[in-house]
Amino acid sequence: MNRPHVVIIGGGFSGTAVAIHLARLTTEPLHITVVEPRATLGGGVAYSTFEAAHRINVPAARMQLSGDEKGDFDRWYRQQQAFRQDPDALRPDGAVYPQRSQFGHYLAEKFAQAGQLRADVQLHHHRSEAVSWKEGEVVTADGAHLKADITILAVSHPPPALPRQLLSLAEHPALIANPWSAGALDQIPADASVAIIGTGLSMADVVASLSLRGHHGPLLAFSRRGQLSRDNLSGEWPEWTLPLLSPNATARQWLRHIRNEVQRASAQQLPWQRVLDEVRAQGQTIWQGFSLTEQRRFQRHLRSWWNVYRYRIAPQLSQVIGQRQQQGTLTVLAARAQTVEASGEQLTLRLKTRKGDSQSHQLDYLIVTTGPAHADLTDSQPLLSQLRQQGLIKPDALHLGIAVDAHSHVLNAEDGAEARILISGPAARGRFGELMGLPQVADHALAVAQETLNTLKTLAHRRCPVTTS
Repeated sequence: MNRPHVVIIGGGFSGTAVAIHLARLTTEPLHITVVEPRATLGGGVAYSTFEAAHRINVPAARMQLSGDEKGDFDRWYRQQQAFRQDPDALRPDGAVYPQRSQFGHYLAEKFAQAGQLRADVQLHHHRSEAVSWKEGEVVTADGAHLKADITILAVSHPPPALPRQLLSLAEHPALIANPWSAGALDQIPADASVAIIGTGLSMADVVASLSLRGHHGPLLAFSRRGQLSRDNLSGEWPEWTLPLLSPNATARQWLRHIRNEVQRASAQQLPWQRVLDEVRAQGQTIWQGFSLTEQRRFQRHLRSWWNVYRYRIAPQLSQVIGQRQQQGTLTVLAARAQTVEASGEQLTLRLKTRKGDSQSHQLDYLIVTTGPAHADLTDSQPLLSQLRQQGLIKPDALHLGIAVDAHSHVLNAEDGAEARILISGPAARGRFGELMGLPQVADHALAVAQETLNTLKTLAHRRCPVTTS
């Protein structure tokens, strides 16, 4: 059977969700291939971890493939043996925060189910890595040549980039540049002196993982502002309606508006999280109303603050961090690394605090949790580098990911839209703004699937135009 072929590069949440939506939405025969080197689909960077301490940072009831499936993952998880074997997942308010790998298992099951919907829709997982693309043909590391009518780049987050002070120490055994690599934390003794660069969600994961392994030595976490991710909201609370400002409102005006809304909510005995949740829900509208100058101003002055209030941590992780701080085994500083030098098998870290003081710390290990190096995304893997060199893709103006148009087609070096290449997921956030949290990524995956089917129809019409006699 002659079917259009959609090749999705990347089998994390974004790629798997697009594949499922394509299978559900198409009314025509379709062949869908997901190119992903991991053994199963759906995990990606976020949900392939098997660390027991790594949990989703929102209640399971807020995790789903689309808005009309609210609560589906929560219901699925409560029926699994993993729920019965993990009493810490259930909170006093009745919400569950599963280990992150469980959401990966859920997505893999949904993918398998989508492949059984129709006989003329084929879903296939090609377990390899895409290494090049030319004229619609995707070449993989195992030598396969996949002819694609549409290619969707659902690329994963690149690993953290080493700060310049650490480049000369890249091979030092005390430096852990990527704590997500298998076994990266296993060799750390329980009493080791450890410093962590970064104080966000990744730092919280590392602290929880070390604590689960019995680590009780001194931990030092530092970042420029020393801000910790805030706690998530527990219990049931009323929704909050956020009045929108005019489309040309500035970042400063929005900051003032949100602060006023938080005060108004507090006067009604409502927590600030409800206001921020609504800001997040309206985030793409707000972001796209900013000029490029305002977007840059937000990135420079407000992004780090937004991150700690927007990307909140699961209560289990918050509890671990609070305990370590109370015990005096975790110190959080607002500071910058001045120098890092090798001292045999140890490292000597010299810090300049935000108050201007200098500190020196002798470390057994230094762990980097500064977050993905999105600025280098187009050079982070061979395929993207090749596409950029061919002029088919380019970084967005803010270097948050890859430049796309309003329909998620990539923009080439001349700012023209490439009809046969689309982006799904966080790599498109320079255009769309709020595109890191799962609800927004899920909505984007659905929109990309719909646009893909529309594009296939357009391409088919161009190949076989309707003629009249």
